[in-house]
Amino acid sequence: MDSLQPALDALAQGRITIIIGDRLRGGDIDFCVAARHVTPEAINFMATHGRGLICLALTPARAVQLGIDLINPGRDQQSGRPHGRSIEAASGVTTGISAADRAHTIKVAVDPAATASDLVSPGHVFPLITAEGGVEARPAAAEASIELCRMAGAGDAAVICSIMRDDGEMARLEDLGELIDRFDIAVADIGDLLKVRSKTAG
Repeated sequence: MDSLQPALDALAQGRITIIIGDRLRGGDIDFCVAARHVTPEAINFMATHGRGLICLALTPARAVQLGIDLINPGRDQQSGRPHGRSIEAASGVTTGISAADRAHTIKVAVDPAATASDLVSPGHVFPLITAEGGVEARPAAAEASIELCRMAGAGDAAVICSIMRDDGEMARLEDLGELIDRFDIAVADIGDLLKVRSKTAG
């Protein structure tokens, strides 16, 4: 738990963290912030420094509540990534793509009272419907982000964004030292999270 504590503290405070150790996406690295704490500034930071797709990780129960289904639930031509249909807030946005609009859509989606009528599709926020068994069932950033938020007392939804290098290739931890130091970003390893889960289960 000690190795995860800086990231848990950051998530509880509404700060952006980094998740490493994704075992299903070739080691891709993601920014993560608790969805309940998302701001336009956080979305802009991810878009500027992450450059990847900004996604909203949701539990299966939350996805059902919002009427969001997997885009392709069958086995044929399935990428293995649990993307739901893209969403937008039904009101309170303009074009939907701005940092402020995306932050608003996320806030609407994670409101405990939200229903399908509060959202429209297609939109500019991309849900990921996580596995029922969490990170043990699918050791990837989406599941890890939700479990970390839960452990931090920061809700059960997270905003994540893959991090690319300046040249467009996917970043690795050794590429991010300057960024981590500059913005004092805590790092959480999925491997450490799995160890905590294993100890808890034992």
